[in-house]
Amino acid sequence: MTNLVLTKTKMRQGVWEGLLTGAESGVTPKLDVTHEGTQVRDVTVTALEDGSGHAVAIPIPTEAISDGMQTVLIADADSDEKLGAITLMAGEALGDDMRVEVDLLRAELDMLKRAFRRHCLETT
Repeated sequence: MTNLVLTKTKMRQGVWEGLLTGAESGVTPKLDVTHEGTQVRDVTVTALEDGSGHAVAIPIPTEAISDGMQTVLIADADSDEKLGAITLMAGEALGDDMRVEVDLLRAELDMLKRAFRRHCLETT
């Protein structure tokens, strides 16, 4: 289990920004950021000068800007533990918040399947 905590600070001009705390001193954590199972490129994790954590910047992929609801998952690359999610809704207003929850569950299930498959490969 990871001690990392990710807190959103803002989102502007297509870049989600947050504060990552709980990492070991001197270690830059690695994040696994995915949208529909595809790695999101150009994610940056930068140590803050005051030592209070790391600044995280995640550019929203253009594929995620479309009608409906899209989810970008953020996980600790070492432990595959989910740290957060970015949910985007556009186009026709969604009639029920249940759709958001179902999409998030699907994304988390995909992450669990990848972790389980990796575990199976490593233990055989």
